[in-house]
Amino acid sequence: MTHAGLTLYFSRNLNPRVAVAVAKYLGAPVDYVPASPRHPAHEEAFRPINPNRLVPVLVENGKSLWEADAIAYRLAQLTRPDFWPGHPHAAEITMWVSWGALHLNRPGSSFYFHRLVRPQFSAEEPAEAFMDGEMRQFREGAAVLNDYLAGRKWLVDDTLTYADFRAASLFPFAKGAGLPLADYPNILRWHGQLNELDAWRDPFAGLAEHPDQIKPLEGATS
Repeated sequence: MTHAGLTLYFSRNLNPRVAVAVAKYLGAPVDYVPASPRHPAHEEAFRPINPNRLVPVLVENGKSLWEADAIAYRLAQLTRPDFWPGHPHAAEITMWVSWGALHLNRPGSSFYFHRLVRPQFSAEEPAEAFMDGEMRQFREGAAVLNDYLAGRKWLVDDTLTYADFRAASLFPFAKGAGLPLADYPNILRWHGQLNELDAWRDPFAGLAEHPDQIKPLEGATS
């Protein structure tokens, strides 16, 4: 099902993957449009959609909403509020969204970037001391998450919510990024449950691979 008023611009990178997974899981009525907003042929056309020239972006009736967390919030409002904003423990979900961004995804994303993204355009390796520090911080966060998951199926109220999607953002890329998930059995079990969901395991199934052009938007505003 699609909806003329909702368009989700995405790529196959870290944060857009989360937004697409949320949209697929919620069955949100969006048109999915692959985008390369930093490509010279697309950059100027994309700027009115998101002046940061990044994805994901949700455009609703000509108005842009960017950042994966904001998009997840809005899609849940439109489809299943109990996935986040309408959940009785919404503050706790927001706590995990904030915690994951700072203590897990931020240091872990250095490995995602330098092992999976940077080699596509640069051979310059990061300083070893920097990466060692990032790994220490990632391990600290992973240990907290692993301990918290002991005896729990999901992070909040034993129900699947956006807290789980957000905290797990990096884990589909863990092998290529060299993140040591094997050291954290509760995380492996929990992420295995997420991988039982088609929307999480393969959110891009059935979607176009590459953008041919930016879909024109009349009156798009940021």
